[in-house]
Amino acid sequence: MQASVHEAKTNLSKLMEAAERGERVVITRHGVPAVELVPAKKSKVTLGNLKDKVGEIPDAFFDPMTEEELLDWEGRD
Repeated sequence: MQASVHEAKTNLSKLMEAAERGERVVITRHGVPAVELVPAKKSKVTLGNLKDKVGEIPDAFFDPMTEEELLDWEGRD
């Protein structure tokens, strides 16, 4: 399927649906192919993978850093 820039602006939702179905969608500029609309790749990132796998956080974790720890954290000597 081909569409001019004007047609693409007018029918973007329909063109996106066609591309998501696997149809080749080319947007032309002055009759010359300019871009091809393709579906986005699905993210492989899954949030919450470590839920129930990390132990309890000790209370000391929330204590303020010592001056030495702060300098280490900031990469200063």
